[in-house]
Amino acid sequence: MKISARNRLKGKVVEITKGATTAHVRIDIGNGAIVTASITNQAVDELELTVGGSAYAVVKASDVMVAVD
Repeated sequence: MKISARNRLKGKVVEITKGATTAHVRIDIGNGAIVTASITNQAVDELELTVGGSAYAVVKASDVMVAVD
């Protein structure tokens, strides 16, 4: 994966809560810090996110995106 954003926080997915169209993904980035991102259910499926899997919280301005290798 290559991305221009410099604020990449690698961690482990600890919770995925899907709603009607949007999911909340919680990523443990270590030292007791959890980052929560709101992304579409479709993005969760396309990224094949699973609890226990690795993912990146990618922070750009006020948005948090999720990426995987």
